[in-house]
Amino acid sequence: MKIRLNSVVLGTVLASAALTGCNLYRVDVQQGNVIKESQVQQLKPGMSREEVRNLLGTPALADPFHAKRWDYAYSFKPSYGSRQQKHLSVFFDDEGRLTRTEGDLKPQTP
Repeated sequence: MKIRLNSVVLGTVLASAALTGCNLYRVDVQQGNVIKESQVQQLKPGMSREEVRNLLGTPALADPFHAKRWDYAYSFKPSYGSRQQKHLSVFFDDEGRLTRTEGDLKPQTP
């Protein structure tokens, strides 16, 4: 009786482990600044660095050798699917005013 009970318990544990392995939970991974198109539409030439930072947040990349350029990078890897990447660069003049943007998201021109 002991041998039969142990084999039943062992079989139940193994079956449970096998079924659990089939349903692995995968986490969505996002990195960087999440920038919405509505935020980009609010960018206007002449905005100060402070206004841009308040609107978009602190840039992911601020290169000390290129102080007139801020880069906002965003990467999203859904649990099942391919990685999505977006990039936005904003450029300032010598007075710290926004002059232009480049990247995946662009403000609409009137």
